[in-house]
Amino acid sequence: MAKKTIAEIDVAGKKVLMRVDFNVPLDDAQNITDDRRIRSALPSIKSVLDRGGSLVLMSHLGRPDGEPIAKFSLKPAAQRLEELLEIPVAFSIDTVGKDAEEKVGKLKPGQVVVLENVRFAPEEEIPEEDPEPSAEQRAAKTAYGEKLAAFGDIYCNDAFGTCHRPHASMYTVPSVMREKPKVVGFLVKKEIKYLSEAIASPTRPFVVILGGAKVSDKIDVIENLLDNCDKILIGGAMAYTFSLAKGGKVGQSLVEEDKVDLAKELMKRGGDKLVLPVDTHCGDEFKNPDCNKLVVNAGEIPDDYEGFDIGPRTAEMFAEIAKGAGTIIWNGPMGVFEVPPFDAGTKAVAQAIADSDAVSIIGGGDSAAAIQQLGFADQVSHVSTGGGASLEMLEGKNFQAVDVLDEA
Repeated sequence: MAKKTIAEIDVAGKKVLMRVDFNVPLDDAQNITDDRRIRSALPSIKSVLDRGGSLVLMSHLGRPDGEPIAKFSLKPAAQRLEELLEIPVAFSIDTVGKDAEEKVGKLKPGQVVVLENVRFAPEEEIPEEDPEPSAEQRAAKTAYGEKLAAFGDIYCNDAFGTCHRPHASMYTVPSVMREKPKVVGFLVKKEIKYLSEAIASPTRPFVVILGGAKVSDKIDVIENLLDNCDKILIGGAMAYTFSLAKGGKVGQSLVEEDKVDLAKELMKRGGDKLVLPVDTHCGDEFKNPDCNKLVVNAGEIPDDYEGFDIGPRTAEMFAEIAKGAGTIIWNGPMGVFEVPPFDAGTKAVAQAIADSDAVSIIGGGDSAAAIQQLGFADQVSHVSTGGGASLEMLEGKNFQAVDVLDEA
């Protein structure tokens, strides 16, 4: 999956149409509460500007579903980028309309314009395959992509968080740019390098730690990695479905009863590779730190209690395995980490990963939030910026939005 990067292209005097991920969280007053995604795009942005290119930046924010909704405007992101770059950043009030055309047309080397939210256009999210789009939808998506493509001499994808989505700005635009250079930015290059290389040629022992709520969310990851990894550690609420499959008592815990047979199959296939919790920290009221609490053996949760975290013996066991690993991929917290004391299992795993000498990859989403919140982000090899994208890469899926780009 090695792709040509923006560093390999002469951008002097050229307009680079760059898809970034400025999908940042905003408070009710439209203030950005976490600008990490904007900061993550800075190396690619600065590379173009420092070498005499100009930039047309496009991104999505939230789920406006094809409607121009003010609270999903990218203007706050453009303003924050201006502060970080310390140069003027123009903002277009539309995506492919008159204002965008005028601002892009006036761009000079070293200048930047941010287009309004690409998801304000209903054509952006028209699917490629499922469900199959109508001829009219496909034509509309192509027309939208061609209007965006006209803004750039070079296309650069630096939005890993949406690389698994063949949206117009991700897939159609580079598809219609034909012979023009179509490359990845530094962020996407780094994501592909860590995630694909970790799976293809891991330093052993190769340990995968999976948490989160549902077995169904991680089935494909388990099935794709089970033959390649040395251990898969199962935490989070998904562990209770496995516990139920073993005939255990799970009380009020979140389970997927329709996945019990699948859990049995995975345990049989995985054998000693699949490591399940041996104890559970449970409580009698969700997200209440003052609720009644118990630590019980796995599969022995009382009827009125719910499992909220792996127990201390499991945390110690998981930590020991992690400390001895050569490669670790972690996707999904071990419990309700937002509510102490049910953050203990996630803390123990995060600490062990940080203390290990392993190549450690944190697979986005809640895992990334946890590692940041706990202060260990600088002690791991890579924190992915894309929860859904990293998960699909771990599942072994191809990304159309990446496949269409130029090979290295």
